Amino acid sequence: MGKGIVCVTGASGYIASWLVKFLLQRGYTVKASVRDPKDSKKVDHLLKLDGAKERLHLFAANLLEDGSFDAAVEGCEGVFHTASPFYHKVTDPQAELIDPALKGTLNVLGSCVKASSVKKVVVTSSIAAVAYNGKPRTSEVVVDETWFSDPDICKEAKMWYVLSKTLAEDAAWKFAKEKGLDIVTINPAMVIGPLLQPTLNTSAEAIANLLNGAQTYPNTSFGWVNVKDVANAHIQAYEIPSANGRYCLVERVAHFSEVVEILRKLYPSSHLPTKCADDKPFVPIYQVSKEKAKSLGIDYIPLEQSLKETVDSLKEKNFIGTSSNM
Repeated sequence: MGKGIVCVTGASGYIASWLVKFLLQRGYTVKASVRDPKDSKKVDHLLKLDGAKERLHLFAANLLEDGSFDAAVEGCEGVFHTASPFYHKVTDPQAELIDPALKGTLNVLGSCVKASSVKKVVVTSSIAAVAYNGKPRTSEVVVDETWFSDPDICKEAKMWYVLSKTLAEDAAWKFAKEKGLDIVTINPAMVIGPLLQPTLNTSAEAIANLLNGAQTYPNTSFGWVNVKDVANAHIQAYEIPSANGRYCLVERVAHFSEVVEILRKLYPSSHLPTKCADDKPFVPIYQVSKEKAKSLGIDYIPLEQSLKETVDSLKEKNFIGTSSNM
């Protein structure tokens, strides 16, 4: 028995590829949007998934093009909007990050309103849209779904990716309320784990850099979560009728020094950085509430296993030099 028709935007991306895989496994028919369906580097890994021959349909769509998602969304009961650029080195933040995130989200939601078939939309947001509000993040602080990042703080600190996710999520909630659209947002922290796509994504690259000869590790603390848990949470948020609002997804918050230590234990002969990028005290770790995510039935994969899966996948795809005797 088929599970119905759903759409995944930005389907060739890191989280989206796992989402497509799990949706196909569960029996859904998936209409997947990508910028260029003929770009084999972007779509071959999707076309090879179990069930893809029968139930995966590719559509061309561009985040900045009005109405370009209409065809992909038409006839779908559920839409998973994951398409949004994520990288740190930008020359024009407005064009490279903010417009695609913000206009793209409104563009996709606009298509959802046009299609009378759509019952629920799951939007991939980020902990970036949650945690940056000027409140101190120290060990006794618990970040939860009631927190919203402050765009002014993001602008001042030139955190353009954080700003793009904050503005996009804010716009999504306003639009959904205005149009009576049922949306849920998933707000994962730093996503790691195995790569299905052949290209290196930003969050996995943070791990690859540590093993590819970096002299230092950043003085930063991040929440970390496995890509499979994130993909599953999207589907659970869609399938569970009572799912609503936002869901922060963090298995645990760890400073980069701890990540390096875990990697050292897993790969004793590898060349990992031994010192921090600056002499300041380590940025403290904080807590992120797991209460709400529990209601989605997510049983988190531990950070140690996620790191091992990431590195093994990076090795297999030759993103890590084999010279480090791993």
